Amino acid sequence: MNQPFRLPTFYMPYPARLNPHLEEARAHTREWARARGMLEGSGIWDAADLEAHDYALLCAYTHPDCDGPALSLITDWYVWVFFFDDHFLETFKRSQDRSGGRAYLDRLPLFMPMDPTAPVPEPTNPVEAGLADLWARTVPSMSREWRERFAASTEHLLNESMWELSNINEGRIANPVEYIEMRRKVGGAPWSAGLVEYATAEVPAEVARSRPLRVLMETFSDAVHLRNDLFSYQREVEEEGELSNGVLVLETFFGCTTQEAAETVNDLLTSRLHQFEHTALTETPALCVEKALDPVQWAAVGAYVKGLQDWQSGGHEWHLRSSRYMNEGAAREPSPLGGPTGLGTSAARIGELLVAAGARRLRAHAHVPHQRVGPSILPDFALPFETRLNPHLEAARERLLDWCRDVGVVREGIWDEAALHRYDLPLCAAGIDPDGTPEAVDLSAAWLAWGTYGDDWYPLVHGRTRDLLGARVLTGRLKALMPLDPPPADPAVVPANALERGLSDLWSRTTRRMEPAARTAFRASVDTMLDSWLWELANQAQHRVPDPVDYLEMRRATFGSELTLGLARITHGAKIPPEVHDSGPMRSLHHAAMDYAMLLNDVFSYQKEIEYEGEVHNLILVVQNFFGCDYPTGVAIVHDLMNGRLRQFQHVVAHELPLLQDDLDLSAEVREALAGYVTHLENWLAGILTWHRGCRRYASAHLTHPVRAPAPAAPRTPVGSGRGPLPTGPGLPFAPRAVALR
Repeated sequence: MNQPFRLPTFYMPYPARLNPHLEEARAHTREWARARGMLEGSGIWDAADLEAHDYALLCAYTHPDCDGPALSLITDWYVWVFFFDDHFLETFKRSQDRSGGRAYLDRLPLFMPMDPTAPVPEPTNPVEAGLADLWARTVPSMSREWRERFAASTEHLLNESMWELSNINEGRIANPVEYIEMRRKVGGAPWSAGLVEYATAEVPAEVARSRPLRVLMETFSDAVHLRNDLFSYQREVEEEGELSNGVLVLETFFGCTTQEAAETVNDLLTSRLHQFEHTALTETPALCVEKALDPVQWAAVGAYVKGLQDWQSGGHEWHLRSSRYMNEGAAREPSPLGGPTGLGTSAARIGELLVAAGARRLRAHAHVPHQRVGPSILPDFALPFETRLNPHLEAARERLLDWCRDVGVVREGIWDEAALHRYDLPLCAAGIDPDGTPEAVDLSAAWLAWGTYGDDWYPLVHGRTRDLLGARVLTGRLKALMPLDPPPADPAVVPANALERGLSDLWSRTTRRMEPAARTAFRASVDTMLDSWLWELANQAQHRVPDPVDYLEMRRATFGSELTLGLARITHGAKIPPEVHDSGPMRSLHHAAMDYAMLLNDVFSYQKEIEYEGEVHNLILVVQNFFGCDYPTGVAIVHDLMNGRLRQFQHVVAHELPLLQDDLDLSAEVREALAGYVTHLENWLAGILTWHRGCRRYASAHLTHPVRAPAPAAPRTPVGSGRGPLPTGPGLPFAPRAVALR
């Protein structure tokens, strides 16, 4: 069969190495799979299939340094996960049996108890039998924290197969953002990263859930999956009718040829590997210093990073040779350097690879700031939701001005009262919450003002002077102003500037009536936004245009979307059970709404940020840099993506939420609450669009180059004494929404 496209030139500068215990693993896993019923009589595989796929070779390449027993165990895990994939395909995807697939998946977590001595059900099929055996053999040597993370990634891998099944049922191809997010879970690379820890060293709990470690895992995942999509396109798309493939997603989204889509997927793959290297060499060492890791912990992090790198090169080598994939001619390409062409030499074209990689890396740092771009190009926004303005808008405008005077927002040289009037943040609050009380609108407007002021403060006060230390000190002080327990009388931090005074007041007013769990979740959402502003400052200091995937995911945080939805979950989603909030469809709904709103902001703020502020954090600029296109083309790509996110939002509401409600057998009361929550998200989107059209924050006539940055007002004193701040003022009924509007 002819291949549908020519495989591109891959960026892979690290040579693959082969574990010397390969034959031991091959022999062991063959007998293990047979004993679990995966071969003869399974209807899925026989011994010839297992031999042809050669998962032992995959594991020997991807885990080159572990001992024989560890390699055999890891190989068994991979045999199990590939068998599950084929078993689910044959049993449920081909027949489109949703109810059977749901029942099948619901049993599997029962075989992964946190207590290794806890009993498990009697297995009823080879997948259950394999999981029961593997879990019992693996978890005794790992911490409970690792078990929780690995069990979660395993459940995601299993459960998101229902998302693939739903897409097949509807004949639907995902949009690129949705696809990359969901592919991580379905494709299992986060799960593979957990096995890398087993083979190398467990990541210290102090850093396991940090942004740098998350980015390492996500870039590893994306690169593994995008590479797999290139090699598996022919089998998945042409032979199996699969719709979850990155090449198919991009050729559909951009309307390009299959070859062009494949080259673009490879460009994105290369970009994700560059992001991995950037994070490993810059953010990860700084994190180890910040968390004061000891030498053993440093070594564990280093071994894990190297293990992920080994997986990339070894996985590539295996794809070149496995009969499971389209790889005709790829493994036999001669090296342009005249070097070796045998096993393990896919990185031999190092000169060509590094020249191409260097050009792409340089592009990320070569943007010329303050280019004249003219008024922002505004496409026709297709948002179908109507805006209703809260009747308390005018009074809210007056009260926000009083609040900004009280905490000092209009007295520090960044904003004045005229700027506050132009920005008209109560207009946004009134559109987001059309039926809210006066107190609710006031609190919402104050959060909007605080978040937007902070988004202006960080780059102006700390970014232009490259004062990253001062920004970290300020961030630590702000976090100390958000105690999870009732604050003591003697505060550790006395608010010293408008940001600190504003947050101290808002935290007290917002959380005084919250339950502890809700307060903890809300605090985490504010922390996420604060940390994302530090990420922006680091890029600003390096004059680095971000990777497009990293930008999209971090933009949700810099825009304050996590904070917004945390507030919405408490006020509008209180009656919705956690298993609904934490489900795949709800995550997809949230992310689609977040993305539409933040990209809307990027479109309106382009001239302000690029021409007047010299920013690098705008998706239009990011796609211009990535695709090498002009401004109008960048706008068109972003607008297409916005429309895709809107369609995704509507798709989830119309198709995935009804299925979720039926799958979970939700009560009429919960279904009504869920419908109200969806309406709130529609109001949120409509209100943000109305505000962008109605305020004068982005109008050319009011744009000026930023004012001179004031000296940081926060004293540079350490925080973390364990004592919280003094409460400030009376509380108000809680119902705010917040975003940082650029």
